Amino acid sequence: MSHGPDGPETGARADPAAPDAFEEEVLELMPALRRYSRSLAHSDPDGEDLLQDCVEKVLARREQWRGVNLRAWAFTIMTNLFRNGHRRRAQHPEVEFDEALGLRAEEDNADPLERQRLMRGLERLSADNRAVLMLVVIEGYRYQDVADMMEIPIGTVMSRLSRARRQLAEAMKDDNVIALRRPK
Repeated sequence: MSHGPDGPETGARADPAAPDAFEEEVLELMPALRRYSRSLAHSDPDGEDLLQDCVEKVLARREQWRGVNLRAWAFTIMTNLFRNGHRRRAQHPEVEFDEALGLRAEEDNADPLERQRLMRGLERLSADNRAVLMLVVIEGYRYQDVADMMEIPIGTVMSRLSRARRQLAEAMKDDNVIALRRPK
């Protein structure tokens, strides 16, 4: 195997551990990025595509990272990728297929319909409200961090979060099912 003029012999990489540390940090972010991508995309396959695009962009642009907060930087990239893709899809809509053949493992919940009600409630939220809700409630970001990531005022973050929580509570209440016990 031959090396080019910038190969390992010339000492082109000043800190060989730095790329590995960066990639390890990106790997640690994968579960959080996956949750966020799926919540934005409304589907597992589209969420996985968004996740892949985000990780690809993060790795390709590692030189642009200033070393401050990789998590916030990656979430900002994903938010922008989603927004750009959403605009493109609005201009050129695609036909979506039903996921009728998608098999899912059964979950052991006290209320088997709880996840369905929650997912339906989340789907009813606007993309912006859902993004704020996921970033604050699920990912644990502060309001100011979300405002910076989404490039909106902090007051807008608070109003979107409040609206999202209220709409989600209403959706969960409206879809509530009362379990009846069978007499013995």
